[in-house]
Amino acid sequence: MKIAVTGASGLIGTTLLESLRGDGHEVLRLVRRTPRTADEHRWDPQHRRIAPGLLDDVDAVVNLAGAPIRPRPWTRRYREQLLTSRVDATTTISEALAAAQAADPTRRRVLVNASGIGYYGDTGDTPVREDAPPGGDFLARVCVQWEAATAPAAEAGVRVVLLRTGLVLGADALLVKVLGLVFRLGLGGRLGSGRQYWPWVSLADEVGAIRHLLTADVSGPVNVTAPTPVTNAEFTRALGRVLRRPTRLPVPAFAISAGLGEFGRASVLGGQRAVPAALLDSGYAFRHTDLHDALRAALR
Repeated sequence: MKIAVTGASGLIGTTLLESLRGDGHEVLRLVRRTPRTADEHRWDPQHRRIAPGLLDDVDAVVNLAGAPIRPRPWTRRYREQLLTSRVDATTTISEALAAAQAADPTRRRVLVNASGIGYYGDTGDTPVREDAPPGGDFLARVCVQWEAATAPAAEAGVRVVLLRTGLVLGADALLVKVLGLVFRLGLGGRLGSGRQYWPWVSLADEVGAIRHLLTADVSGPVNVTAPTPVTNAEFTRALGRVLRRPTRLPVPAFAISAGLGEFGRASVLGGQRAVPAALLDSGYAFRHTDLHDALRAALR
């Protein structure tokens, strides 16, 4: 296949590119800087600019572009950056794919577009499938607008897949780095009540799911999470066992809320008991269904 990838310098994109190229696929990288290699092509999502015809002969686009969500207070400017970076990038790609589809409607194209499990808001201990409604917090509103920006491609006949990704466990993931350091120092413990669900997925399965969805007969939202979601307390105990460190120092909810603001309330103290129904129904076989195995793979 000929596949264009945006956001390829991040955790998921880097691993995905290596995997795709290793199997002989032709990959184009869309970059915002000056291209350095023949397979790189410049685009300007902030101003919704992309070279005319660039996507005419691609079979698929994997759009992972968007400002990273960091554990920091969400100022008005930062919130705007999180939203516009996603909507502008997705709109640019979607409209370019729509134009390519109009020029050659016989080619079957697919847009695999990033989204987040935060679409659902904090859902407590209720199992969440892809047909669940959106939440009402900031991250949920971002995801709703992010996904809606794929409409031009879908209306043109492009198959669109929306990746509602959970907490990705990889060696270079910020979550793994921060918690790994804290726990190795013997300072680990549950966060808040520990009852909030953390929908995790290994990096291997994140990339495996994307590759599966490039050809599987699936469209619409897909929860990219392991089929065994755990609470924060269970996650904490598992991480402690893998690192052979105690987990006796809980962090109170008020401290997380005071220090991290809305990020802490939505992404640390809140969560989703997400179920990857669409992936399982499509025949995807998870590599990591056990959290201990996924953590060992990420921390080795």
